Amino acid sequence: MALQPFRTTPVNTDWMPPGILYIVLNEAAERFNYYGLNSILVVFMTRYLLDRAGHPAPMTEAHAGAWYHVFVSCVYFLPILGAFLADAVLGKYRTVLYLSLAYCAGNFALALDDTRLGLVLGLGLIAVGSGGIKPCVSANVGDQFGAANQHLLARVFSWFYFAINFGSAFSTLLIPWLLDRVGPRAAFAVPGVFMVLATLVFWLGRREFVHVPPVGIPTYLRALGRRENLRALGNLLILVPFAAVFWGLWQQNFSSWVLQAYHMDRHLFGIEWLPAQIQTVNPLFILGMLPLFSYAIYPALNRVFPVTPLRRIGLGLFCMVGAFLIVAWIQTRIDAGGHPSILWQILAFLVLTASEILVSVTHLEFAYTQAPREMKSLIMCTYLGSVALGNVFTAAVDFFIQNPDGSVKLAGASYFLFFAGVMAVTAVIYVVAAGFYRGRTITQDEAAAA
Repeated sequence: MALQPFRTTPVNTDWMPPGILYIVLNEAAERFNYYGLNSILVVFMTRYLLDRAGHPAPMTEAHAGAWYHVFVSCVYFLPILGAFLADAVLGKYRTVLYLSLAYCAGNFALALDDTRLGLVLGLGLIAVGSGGIKPCVSANVGDQFGAANQHLLARVFSWFYFAINFGSAFSTLLIPWLLDRVGPRAAFAVPGVFMVLATLVFWLGRREFVHVPPVGIPTYLRALGRRENLRALGNLLILVPFAAVFWGLWQQNFSSWVLQAYHMDRHLFGIEWLPAQIQTVNPLFILGMLPLFSYAIYPALNRVFPVTPLRRIGLGLFCMVGAFLIVAWIQTRIDAGGHPSILWQILAFLVLTASEILVSVTHLEFAYTQAPREMKSLIMCTYLGSVALGNVFTAAVDFFIQNPDGSVKLAGASYFLFFAGVMAVTAVIYVVAAGFYRGRTITQDEAAAA
């Protein structure tokens, strides 16, 4: 019996597309892997790294933080490669499938080698795999929708983000525990198993997806040069520097916030939590706050003034200032010899999570709906590229502040106050710049008919 051919256009129905379940399950498993790795990388580099002879060879905290942000910037710069392969050469499905195999190999390279060689090889493969699939997975969500069910798109992007945080919530509890109790090999191998499962789930959904075929390199290059497409790209690039500063601060919950937690009282509910486990509250807050924002906060605000995507982003930028003022205050207590409760950092995570929902979820949806059909994956790189640039900024600051004697120029609370000040200035400039944005929403049906 012949196999059913891949569908290339959305089903004309107002129901949820059948491929969404596979995409969401794939994302949950892949995010378990990625955020599990993220939660322990700085701890691994500062406490578990070995030399070729098997002797301890850890990095300093400043170097580990800087190199961690370099890795994340590579993960988020490489989507431009995945976008080109997906839109012009292979299509989104094959791009995700092939690069996921490199992703799996990177996980097991980390699990088998505790030295800098294993670290570089593993993180390099993960950067190629994770970075390459990023624009394809999120764009693939939008591809499943047409005009009849386009009204469900915003809700599905929220559930897509829910899947990201569902996977990361469990991994940021389990993986630091494995690192502490079993060791780095198990801590890196378990996420690798979940990446294999993510790849398998994606393959199983191949007959349910809408497969938008690649347009070919000549067509792609012509599309890239069209005035309306360049205008769409240029419009979205306006958001990039503002989102970049946001991500430069947000990503520190995996680096500077973890290192701060080592100096805090982490006893809660009768348990002394590991510093790398505290970040679990971020995905847990996301799981609870996404429905709250979607069904309560946004409708309430809309009765007062229209809560447009650009306004949501602006509110989120100001929220991030508040989060960093809280961690700066915590650091002043630590610098004075105190041992503040971890509840204060959890409060900062609550504010950071509100900022994330306002900025990240909105930017993700907004980037897709503004993208021409031939450039869906490439346009998603404006969202992902902002994460990369933000991490380049933080890495550059971390490298710059290091002194030859091992001290740092921005010590203690001044480090967090610096970033809070940068974010405040950025938010004010954004309010002015957002007024110049001009664009229009483009669904898959409209693009296909054009």
